[in-house]
Amino acid sequence: MFLDTSFLKNNEIVLRLEKTVEGDESRSWLPAYHFAICSPSGEKMGGCDLRIGHNDNVYYGGNIGYHVEPAYRGHHYAGKACLLLFELARRHGLDWLIITCSPDNWPSRKTCEWAGGTLIEIAELPEDNNMRIEEGETEKCIYRFAL
Repeated sequence: MFLDTSFLKNNEIVLRLEKTVEGDESRSWLPAYHFAICSPSGEKMGGCDLRIGHNDNVYYGGNIGYHVEPAYRGHHYAGKACLLLFELARRHGLDWLIITCSPDNWPSRKTCEWAGGTLIEIAELPEDNNMRIEEGETEKCIYRFAL
C-alpha cells in the first residue's frame, strides 16, 4: 500500500520519511505518511504528513498537515512540501485533496492559497469532532486542491 517516497525533493527541501501508519477503519483513520521537512543537507526544518483517501475526519482535519520551525518560516517551505505531497497523492490515484486550518491562522491560510487551494467554506466543526472535544476548536477553513 505505501509507495517509495525517495522522489519527494527539490532544490530547496527534502521530505524524509519518518514513519507510515496503517489506517484504522474502526476510528475512521486513513493510512498516512509522516515526513520531516529537511534542507538538502539534512537539517530538519519542520514536518508534514499525508493521509491517503477521503472521509468525514479528513474533510475537517485535512489530507495534509504541516508545520515549520520558527527559524525557517517565510520561505514557503510548507507550501513547497505540499506541492511534493500532491505528487505522492496522485500516485495513490487521488485527484483532489483537502487541507484545513483555523480561520485565524493567517500563515496557514496563505500557505493554502500559495499552493493553489480554493477555499470551499469556513465550516463549524461537528459537536462530536475530536478537534472540538480535545482542543476546543470550533471552525475550520476547508481548502480543496485539484490534482
